[in-house]
Amino acid sequence: MDLIKRLKPMHFRLVDEIARRQKLQLAAEALAMSQPAASRMLADVESELGTALFIRHPRWMEPTPVGEAFLRHIRVILWELETLQTEVGNIAEGQAGEIRVGAVTGPAMGFLMPALRQVKAESPDIEATIEVGPSVQLVRGLREGRFDFIIARLMPDQDSHEFHVYPARSENVALMVRDSHPLASHRQLPLEAVTGYEWLMQERGSPIRQAVEAAFLQSGTAVPGNITNSSSLLVVLSLLAHSDVIAPLSREVAEILTGDSLGAKLVALDMAERIIVSPYFILANRGQQLPRATERVLEEVLRRL
Repeated sequence: MDLIKRLKPMHFRLVDEIARRQKLQLAAEALAMSQPAASRMLADVESELGTALFIRHPRWMEPTPVGEAFLRHIRVILWELETLQTEVGNIAEGQAGEIRVGAVTGPAMGFLMPALRQVKAESPDIEATIEVGPSVQLVRGLREGRFDFIIARLMPDQDSHEFHVYPARSENVALMVRDSHPLASHRQLPLEAVTGYEWLMQERGSPIRQAVEAAFLQSGTAVPGNITNSSSLLVVLSLLAHSDVIAPLSREVAEILTGDSLGAKLVALDMAERIIVSPYFILANRGQQLPRATERVLEEVLRRL
C-alpha cells in the first residue's frame, strides 16, 4: 500500500466533505462532482486502504475507527495545503517573503530604513535582513549571493557590467560636535577654523575620510593631524558626548542624530563650504530575478531618492 503515490488532495477533500455533511450526495455537490463519480472515488480510496472509511446507514454515513484516524491526518494535510496556497500567493504578490539588503550608513538610515518601514506597514509578514557596512564588503556579499540588492559605491577596480546599476545620489558630509562645543554657535566656518581640534574619522581610505581630506587639500588647509580612527557609531556617540572632538558623518545620519527623538544634544557645524562624497548606487546582480517583496522595497527606495 503506497498511499503517497495513489491518493491525491481531491480524495482527501471528498472524505472530509462526506464526514462533515454525512451524505455522499451533499459532499459531491459541494465539490461540483456527480454522485456516481464521488462514489467511485470513495471506493478507490477504501480499496487502497483495504478497509471501509464509513458505515453506510440508510440515510447517513458515519466514519469508522479507521475513518476517524484517516480524517485526523488528512485534515492536517488539507490545512497545510491551504496555508501553502496562501503563503505562495502572498510571496508572489510581495505580501510576504524574505528580503536581504545591505547599504552604507548614510542611505541605510536616510532611505532604506524609511522605505522598509513603509513596505512592512503594508505587509507585516515580510521578513527583512539589513546589513550596514563598507562598500567593499557589501559588493563582495552581493557577488556571493548574500544580498538581493545593495546601496554602495563601486570601487575603481570593480566592473559595473556585473550588476544592474540604478543611479542614486552623492552624499553630503556633516561635521558633528556636541552642542556645547566652542564652534557650535558659529556660522559659515572656514576649514581653517576646525583643523586644530581632535577629529574622529573612519579608517584611511573610507569615502567620507577621503572626501574630508580632499576638501582640506583643495582649500590649501592643513589636514587635521589629531585623529582617532573608528567606524563604530557607538564610539562616535560616546566621544562626541564627552569631548570637543569633531566627527564627519553623512548628512542622513546627522539629521537623525540631531533630531528631537534621540535627544543626543549634538549639532552639525555650519561650514562655509560643502564636503561631498563620491556617489553611491543601487546594485543588483545581473540575471537575478528579485522576489516581488524585494522589488517593492527597491521601488520605494528609488521613489525616495
